[in-house]
Amino acid sequence: MTEQFPGAVLDLLDAADGRTVFEHDGREVSGRQLLGMTRRVATALRRRGLGPGHAVALLLGVGPEAFAAVVAAHAVGARVVGVRPGLTARQREALLREVEFTITDRPDGPGGPDHSPSGVVLALGELLSAADDGLRPRVSARPQDVARLIHTSGSTGLPKACAQTYAAMTAAWALRPDDWPPAVRELAGRLDRFLVFGTLASQVMLEYGLLTLAAGGVLVAPDRPDLPDALVRHGATASVITVARLNRLLTSVRSSPVDLGALRALMVSGSPLEPGRAREAARVLGPVLFHGYGQTETGMISMATPADPPGSLGVPPVDLEVRGPSGRPVPAGIEGEIYVRTPSQGTGYWGRPDLSVEVFVDGWVRTRDLGSLDVQGRLWLSGRTRDVVIVDANVYYTGPIERLLARHPAVAEAYVVAVPDEGTGEAVHAFVVPAAGRAPALDDLRLLVTAHLGEACAPTRLTLIGEVPLTEAGKPDKRRLTPGT
Repeated sequence: MTEQFPGAVLDLLDAADGRTVFEHDGREVSGRQLLGMTRRVATALRRRGLGPGHAVALLLGVGPEAFAAVVAAHAVGARVVGVRPGLTARQREALLREVEFTITDRPDGPGGPDHSPSGVVLALGELLSAADDGLRPRVSARPQDVARLIHTSGSTGLPKACAQTYAAMTAAWALRPDDWPPAVRELAGRLDRFLVFGTLASQVMLEYGLLTLAAGGVLVAPDRPDLPDALVRHGATASVITVARLNRLLTSVRSSPVDLGALRALMVSGSPLEPGRAREAARVLGPVLFHGYGQTETGMISMATPADPPGSLGVPPVDLEVRGPSGRPVPAGIEGEIYVRTPSQGTGYWGRPDLSVEVFVDGWVRTRDLGSLDVQGRLWLSGRTRDVVIVDANVYYTGPIERLLARHPAVAEAYVVAVPDEGTGEAVHAFVVPAAGRAPALDDLRLLVTAHLGEACAPTRLTLIGEVPLTEAGKPDKRRLTPGT
């Protein structure tokens, strides 16, 4: 029987032995040292009674100790909840409602704008002081136990938690070199020095970090995550980047050229990349862009390499169907809704069976994205069945924003669309029918939305309209809402 996740991670660290696998704050940490950190944290967690079925929140950065804490929490079989910044107090409270333990590497504890204490608070430094028995950490995870809850943006009011089992994490592509599809194998060959930032509790950052270890590379945590300086300072060969960060990187490199000769791979993640921007990136940075397509519910679905046509997402290495209105697959070149089955997909939304049945259908995940497959089998996205805006790689539904705007006394009707934005990839553009004799101000609407849904949902642009255009069926036609209408 295959040992559950994170058994393969422990094996990688053991095999690395004295080889450097992590660089942070001027330190070079070997596989042996990182395994020792993991062992001590796992021992300390077990002594505190944490094991299968217990929920633990992680408020962690990107150092080797943080990596060890993530792996140790999974080794004891816990249900792991990563805490990301930017949540409102209400969203944070809902996310942590069932958490029994919180592990933090913040020197002043878990208090502050991004987190509130929940359950038993465990300082990572104290966990690392546990005695080291020198043995390989025991993996207590059970296949069907929930390994982690990966939260959506929370634009519907409260974040949805996608549940992923230990069996799914064990089957994930990153730790299975023999099963790497061609695009992943090509990427893995470029991950000599992978620049990590943010938090290793992130779904995307952890998966690429594990791929780096499996490829024999080094995780590099910069002292400052600014680009392109961090890439140059640390001689990074690869990193993850959002469309917004890519835009800023291109602007910086054009205005102040730097030597990025070591760079071999930038994994664009989180939102669509326009073909024109992909071509521009290739001219400025060289053939380094890998464009990944996936969702919280599925993990990676497909990946384009620098050799794929701009706008393509490559050939999906997973089960994928493009379905028409009848629910049946359509021929190549025909647009439809994308359904997928991936080895690491979630089982549903934690505590929300009503939402789960809409997305998790007969073993398939309904992506709610529109696209087509060409005759070569490459995937192309063309739109969304969901009405969403993707801001800094986070998905936000427009419905709650529209309903909130319509509550403003100067607003009779409100409609929200996504517009391209150099800073965030996409942004919220509000089209508003004013109430009689009133004219709402953009700043007032921004304050209203920020207070209830967070700054990312706040409109960056406002257009006042006399009435909304309608479809032939008499419904609002938001496709015709463009600047200047």
